[in-house]
Parts: sequence; C-alpha cells; structure tokens
Amino acid sequence: MRKITCERIKRKIWGKIVNFTRNTSFYPFIYRSYWYYLLCHKKNSSSINNTCYYAARPNPGAGIGHQMANWIAGLWYSRQFNLSFAYLPFSTSQWDEFLGFGIGEKTVKELKKQGYKTRKLPLFHEKNPEEMELNRRIINSYVGKKVVFIAEQDQFYRDQYGVMDILKQKFYQAPARKKDHLIYSSDNFNIAIHVRRGDIMADPNNPNLVMRFLSNDYFEKVLKQVIENIQTTKPVHIYFFSQGKPEDYPEFAAYPNLHWCLDMNAQDSFLHFVYADLLITSKSSFSYKPALLNNGIKVCPRNFWHGYPPTNDWILCENDGTLIWK
Repeated sequence: MRKITCERIKRKIWGKIVNFTRNTSFYPFIYRSYWYYLLCHKKNSSSINNTCYYAARPNPGAGIGHQMANWIAGLWYSRQFNLSFAYLPFSTSQWDEFLGFGIGEKTVKELKKQGYKTRKLPLFHEKNPEEMELNRRIINSYVGKKVVFIAEQDQFYRDQYGVMDILKQKFYQAPARKKDHLIYSSDNFNIAIHVRRGDIMADPNNPNLVMRFLSNDYFEKVLKQVIENIQTTKPVHIYFFSQGKPEDYPEFAAYPNLHWCLDMNAQDSFLHFVYADLLITSKSSFSYKPALLNNGIKVCPRNFWHGYPPTNDWILCENDGTLIWK
C-alpha cells in the first residue's frame, strides 16, 4: 500500500510539471531522453533504431475505455516510429485476461530483466510534424541501446481504428472467450444501446461533462430510425445498458422485447457491446472501444473525440439523433 501511494504521489507531481511546462519552449528539457539526444548522440539522430521498444501505460486512474485508448496509442505509435511494441498491463489484471491484448507481446517488466532501461518521451500532437520529428530524433539517438521508450501519460491518438484488426485478433483468440456468457439469443437480432449516465450527471455546469451528454430523446430517435431500417427476418430484441431505473427512461416504455441491463457489471456490459448485432454507442470510450471489436453494425455520434472507419458497418448520427446514411 505504501509503494502504491508513493507511486501515485509521484505521478501527480509529474503530471503537474508536464501541465505547467507543456506549452513552453522549456518543455522538452524536463525529459532525460531529450538531454541524451542533445548531449550524447545527436549525431546519430538520422539513423533507424531497430533495437528499442515503445510502450504506453494505461492510465491507472481512468476507466477501462480510457486505459484502452492509452494502450492502443502505444501500439499505433510503436509502428509509426518503427519500434517493437512492449506491453504494459492494465490497472487490474482481470482486464488483461479478458481482452487478451498482452498475449504474444514482450512486457516491459520482462525487458527490464534483460537489461533494458526505460526512458519517457515528450508529448506530441499527432498533426504536428515538428513534434513528431523531435520524438523520432530522440528515439533514433539511442541506436544500438537497450531502451524501452514510454509515451507520456495520455499521449493522444485520434483514429484508434488504425490497429483494429490486431485488437480483434487478440480479443477473439484470447483464452477468456471460453468463459464468455451472453444473455442474447442467436434466434434474435440483438440491439445493444449504451446510454451514458452516472459520471456525466455529477456536475451539470462542468463543460467537460456536458460535452459527453446525450439526451434520452436522442437515443430514442436513433433507436426508432434503426428499427425502421433494419433488414432482418429475426425478431428484434433491445438491450438497454445504463444506470438508474426504468422509470428514468419513459421514452422507451412502448418498445417491445426491451431488456433492461441497468445493473450489469462492466466486463459483462462490454462483452455484450462486442457481440451485439447492432450497437448504439454513447459519447463514451466505454462503448467506443467494444465497437472497435464488434463485427456487426455500429451506430455512433459523429461529434466524438475519436475517429471512425469509412466503412458501411459504421453509421454516424448528428447531435439531434439524425442518422447520416452512406
């Protein structure tokens, strides 16, 4: 417990330093890796580094959707920098087993036992070529060294579907799939709808929470259009995932075959999002991430902080609930 507390305090202090310096010219100087690039092997910065690894730590203070975004960013950027990928576990081992993302990957812990050092890299904006190039030069200044580069916490990657095929392969082949249990029937066309509530209802004056809110009317309008346009011979069943009680969602009372899933735990909810024939997501990483793994139809808010593949199984919605048909 004492070790965990000390690590948490260190993370908070470091986070404040990063936030304070991020938009200043001094920012790169807080990183040991940048000093090495400047003082030791800057002359090698144009070489290609094929000896090192890249990893991103899932934020231990965030939800699983946020943590997955961190991990996915690590996998994506390892490829952009031509580095091998190293695995850092999620905050709870249950999610590592459930997702199967670490299978076949070298862990940072294993690499450290083999003599690898860890070095953190500065944050960069993926659309800023100068910041990307600085990271590349830092990385390539370590040519021939045994180093695992750790992305700064919450290094952003917008279009997370760039490694979607890899995520699907890992998830569907994970041993945990043998334990999966679904309440769906294969005889039905199963619609899962995720209505984000809970955390975003805590402070109606917080703009960071307001931007994540979609009304009951939005979801009812989306659901109505979906049902009107579904082409299936199977009976349609609707599984409603949220928090609260049915009385909080009177707009849906008239829908037949409606199943309330208001007390299902996080992993079971995630699993049902993945296996739904059609998934209606919220402005939430918790339903966006299983949408990346889902092989059915995904209906998602267009105005979101991550991107969507330009394929027909992804249907986007305006903020008023109007579907954008391709």
